[in-house]
Amino acid sequence: MYGEEIVIDGLQYCNWNRLYFEKLRNSGVNAVHVTIVYHEGSRETLTRFAEWNKRFEDYKDLIFHISSPEDIRKAKSLNKVGIYFGAQNCSPIDDEIGLVEVMRHLGLFIMQLTYNNQSLLATGCYELEDSGITRFGKQVIQEMNRVGMIVDMSHSSERSTLEAIDISSRPICISHANPKFAHNALRNKSDVVLKNLAKYGGLIGFSLYPFHLPNGSNCTLEDFCKMIATAADMIGVDHLGIGSDLCLNQPQSVLQWMRNGRWSKTMDYGEGSVENSNWPDPLPWFPDSTGMKNIYEGLLNCGFNKIEVGKIIGGNWLNFLEQGLNPQE
Repeated sequence: MYGEEIVIDGLQYCNWNRLYFEKLRNSGVNAVHVTIVYHEGSRETLTRFAEWNKRFEDYKDLIFHISSPEDIRKAKSLNKVGIYFGAQNCSPIDDEIGLVEVMRHLGLFIMQLTYNNQSLLATGCYELEDSGITRFGKQVIQEMNRVGMIVDMSHSSERSTLEAIDISSRPICISHANPKFAHNALRNKSDVVLKNLAKYGGLIGFSLYPFHLPNGSNCTLEDFCKMIATAADMIGVDHLGIGSDLCLNQPQSVLQWMRNGRWSKTMDYGEGSVENSNWPDPLPWFPDSTGMKNIYEGLLNCGFNKIEVGKIIGGNWLNFLEQGLNPQE
């Protein structure tokens, strides 16, 4: 049954090479939202696109560039992994609203308004003062709506997330986070956020990053699936997906770039614990070969039916992308 489904991972930032692409294809994943930048500005973002163009050339037997949601089905038919791009910060547009459309034309499907800190657009989830969406942010959201770029509030604060849901004329996503009822991490989202997200047609991708899971790296598959089941009871199954947030085989320097960018001289502990300064131990039930299949089977065992599991494992993401990526007239 798993092999019949469209399987989409709503976010990864792994060490991209042939071995990993082979494992990803063998895992049955049909498409992945790839983080193309964290803190890179517009010029550096162009280089990241160029690097991916080279990967599409070098690994054309394994991966496929997704230019539209319809290409996800094509990738599955070709037995390749479809790749589409997102930014984990608003840095690719610098301070120029016209670059929203430019980046969308280059293939940026999704953009977070902030990554943990205050940005030009919104407040991040690690800031003590939550001032919400800025004047610039309101206009950027409107421009993203117009050109068909999806607003992502995964690393944003409570007020900013709620305001983005309200300001946006199109549904937004939280591509990789979990509910606070499961684990009270700063990035995880409150019941209020989840209910408003669903009310306006949005989607949350459940993260497998151990620092944001109940019991951390000791979170069981059953615990993970029960978290999804509780969320389904709260907001409905149509608003749920997977955004694994996998960063497999990445060196410590990548974690430092994610956390610190250029703004900090010392390691940012994020949640305030020195224990968070290193990569967490991976979840044993989510290896890079059978992880999504394990979730599929775990959700069935948790009481979801086949149609519901198909939605969570990828169908909802596909529907969301189909609705959100077309430019508005």
